[in-house]
Amino acid sequence: MPPRILKISAEPAASLPDRFQAWFAARGWSPREHQLALLEKAREDASALLIAPTGAGKTLAGFLPTLVELSAEPAASAKAVVSTGRSVQRSAGLHTLYISPLKALAVDIARNLERPIAEMGLPIKVETRTGDTPVSRRQRQRRYPPDILLTTPEQLALLLSSDDAPFLFSSLKRIVLDELHALVTSKRGDLLSLGLARLWRLAPQMRAIGLSATVAEPDQLARFLVPQPGGQEAAADIVVAGGAAPPQVEMLDTRERLPWAGHGARHALAEVYELIKQNKTTLVFVNTRSQAEMLFQDLWRMNDDGLAIALHHGSLDVAQRRKVEEAMSAGRLRGVVCTSSLDLGIDWGDVDLVVNIGAPKGSSRLMQRIGRANHRLDEASRAVLVPANRFEVLECRAAIDAIAENAQDTPPLRTGALDVLAQHVLGCACGEPFFNDDLYDEVRTAAPYAGLARQDFDDVVDFVATGGYALKTYERFARIKQDKQGRWRVANPKVRQSYRLNVGTIVEEPMLKVRLVRGRSTGQGNASGSTGAIARGGRVLGEIEEYFIEGLTAGDTFVFGGEVVRYEALAEDQVYVSRANDKDPKVPSYMGGKFPLSTYLAERVRRLLDDKRAWNGLPEQVRDWLSLQKDVSRVPGVRELLVETFPRGNKHYLICYPFEGRLAHQTLGMLLTRRLERARARPLGFVANEYAVAIWGLGDASFMIRNGQLDLDALFNPDMLGDDLEAWLAESALMKRTFRNCALISGLIERRFTSEDKSRRQVLFSTDLVYDVLRKHQADHVLLRAARADAATGLLDLRRLGGMLARIQGRITHRELDHVSPLAVPVMLEIGRESVYGEAADELLAEAADELVKEAMG
Repeated sequence: MPPRILKISAEPAASLPDRFQAWFAARGWSPREHQLALLEKAREDASALLIAPTGAGKTLAGFLPTLVELSAEPAASAKAVVSTGRSVQRSAGLHTLYISPLKALAVDIARNLERPIAEMGLPIKVETRTGDTPVSRRQRQRRYPPDILLTTPEQLALLLSSDDAPFLFSSLKRIVLDELHALVTSKRGDLLSLGLARLWRLAPQMRAIGLSATVAEPDQLARFLVPQPGGQEAAADIVVAGGAAPPQVEMLDTRERLPWAGHGARHALAEVYELIKQNKTTLVFVNTRSQAEMLFQDLWRMNDDGLAIALHHGSLDVAQRRKVEEAMSAGRLRGVVCTSSLDLGIDWGDVDLVVNIGAPKGSSRLMQRIGRANHRLDEASRAVLVPANRFEVLECRAAIDAIAENAQDTPPLRTGALDVLAQHVLGCACGEPFFNDDLYDEVRTAAPYAGLARQDFDDVVDFVATGGYALKTYERFARIKQDKQGRWRVANPKVRQSYRLNVGTIVEEPMLKVRLVRGRSTGQGNASGSTGAIARGGRVLGEIEEYFIEGLTAGDTFVFGGEVVRYEALAEDQVYVSRANDKDPKVPSYMGGKFPLSTYLAERVRRLLDDKRAWNGLPEQVRDWLSLQKDVSRVPGVRELLVETFPRGNKHYLICYPFEGRLAHQTLGMLLTRRLERARARPLGFVANEYAVAIWGLGDASFMIRNGQLDLDALFNPDMLGDDLEAWLAESALMKRTFRNCALISGLIERRFTSEDKSRRQVLFSTDLVYDVLRKHQADHVLLRAARADAATGLLDLRRLGGMLARIQGRITHRELDHVSPLAVPVMLEIGRESVYGEAADELLAEAADELVKEAMG
């Protein structure tokens, strides 16, 4: 179904009221076509999806229909409560609901929205509602709602679970969903879709406006915005903003020697610093919080010019983040080292350049980051990609080519998760009692749940009511019960309270507050393990994952908040640290989050490798590397799997190059190792990176393949996703972790209690115990099904692995070598590598690389 784009025929004068025309004119602006198009869609009483790049005025476009409509209504003070016979309803009340994926985005939008409202003198009240909003204001908002409420998916779920939800939302005319492309790819999108389904029932007159960056399948995204009729598909109208200048994206062709492996891009530090010097404001994106900390430290060490360079990531204290954001908006910073915490569309003022350290992992994610540079539609955004190693050069080149073609790799619309549905079912029972049939029909109007089978729905309701067959003897799992009319309601008030404490789908690692205090005695005897008293209190630096702290002993040093600190003590949920004089920390910093290589970008990398003419667009160092690989072994084709075997030292190696991302490769490595054990190849271990898997062992794989003892077609047969996978999952900690997340989201196990948060150990014990019981007694339990569905696209990436195994059937090429190949060098460097920090790590890596390269060149 092609996008339905409204052609603008009317003059702005005919579309906009006088005061709006005057406001635009006073700023030297004229309304853009897509802004007027959304206004026209509102007058047609239609829902719409706006696809527009950063700087196109998406936010104003989304709110323009609301501002125009409310400007024509009586002042807010004239609102009254009226009786409609069966219920009480507001004559005005809440008009527009705005949903944002980020609390900071809601606050930023409120600030930007207040300006035109004040300057035009519009009688409109705007308020935000997030987890940070005081309880008193939240209660007042339910009794006396503003005209426009800016909130998050979690707060919407809470509002819908209250018994006064019909009263609050009965007047709702519009919902604006910002950064919709970012919301719909996760379980937060599932929760939001179920909230929309409930709003369509409570306020049938409500229409939706979705605001999105460019996506691969806009028609699928447009389905999210309208109720889905049973057995058919419906979609909102689509408006596409034109006129955006194409971005200028280039790859740093470093003067330094390009590393074979690693992710820090330390070789290019001086060149990155020069880019910051040459521009007014530069955002330097990295993929993990630990990389952000390390890069920030390195830049400060070489900052002889005293440039104002700041650090921004999700673990820093909120006050510190706000301080950085305000300094950015005011143009006081020359550079900001940041993670995905700055990916989404907050208006941070004028950013001249985006530098992306390492491979972008996806072209759509890269476009999102590039959009941070220059919030002006008719001027090109500028970005420089800095690959950290030779394989990442291929990925960066593929991403630049994809952007030039405006090709997107956003994932398709999700199938709604059953654990999220369980949370929603409980939330509905907290509000008003429901009949099964009514709720099933309502849920299926949500696009991700349009294909929900009745049996799955009934199983979810039974799970919320009893815990499921294997758990129904435990009263604590019975959270809803039926009344005499057959309607489901909460079993007791404690269930309602627990739901409100645990709502949401973001399962985070337990975080501990990091406080800076004065250190204990610095004498030798007290450097580690001191039991002396330490002052409590101290400035909060931010938060850190509990699992990282559990591995430390007193005296260990690590990087946090841009400086090296010494771990002093852990008391309750507070970590006490002091400043350390050490130049380098003893313990590598925490990981933060990693993005997997997108399927689309992986395909482009394979095509790039296969097209020898395209090599001319690569740096000379990389061209030489690939040419050497071609001479020594083979460069794999698009649909081919290259398998190399060779001896090294007293071990034998098998390397394969699927190019499907680290998650799928880790699963593949596990399953191949099991199969090689059965084949008596005596494997000892494996490593995986984004591009390859390396397995080593005592058995001579070359000899076994040559003599028919090891059949590669059988080794890589898709049937490994059957019994081998099930046997591995039975003992895999990854599957238990996936199940744990599902148990927490579904509400089976609580994350938070009225008195205090459950400790990580309690949650681990509870969920692991339930997991073992269910696997033994009810293998088809709803939560096990939900966990398997998550495993298919999450930590195990089974869907992608299955696609790869099908792709390579009959296309496996084996090369028997007598030494390591050039293409194998990067993955070989991962073997036995410790994540050490600092220059020593790079020097050790370079030495190991030199040795391997000498071997590869024969």
